[in-house]
Amino acid sequence: MLQPKRTKHRKVFKGKMKGNSQRGAQLVFGAYGLKSLDSKWVTARQIEAARIAATRYMKREGQMWIRIFPDKPITKKPLEVRMGKGKGGVEYYAAVVKPGRIMFEIDGIPFDIAQEALRLAAQKLPVRTKFIVRRDLQE
Repeated sequence: MLQPKRTKHRKVFKGKMKGNSQRGAQLVFGAYGLKSLDSKWVTARQIEAARIAATRYMKREGQMWIRIFPDKPITKKPLEVRMGKGKGGVEYYAAVVKPGRIMFEIDGIPFDIAQEALRLAAQKLPVRTKFIVRRDLQE
């Protein structure tokens, strides 16, 4: 699973998820992409599940790029622990995804296979998504 090799801070604040994605909103690598329409935390497990679902359907043809990385540590206190005594330990890592963010890109496979592969990947994610095609491929 994806997680940072090292971080500047072990624990971080929750933060706000308002507004649209400021970067990563255009297709850069592939011909087809999966764009987010919601703002959510996408965990490393969800990213991995989506990657596996898409690559299995593609039968390892073409190429896939993951454009999000889970670099935000999410903490949780153990069950039945009283309030106070500091922040809980790091439980997992998540990527902050805002509307407009391209999460996955695919190239080197036909349109219908790419569309189905990204549909299967989207089912594993907690955000509403949209299948997009590079502008020069649209006729």
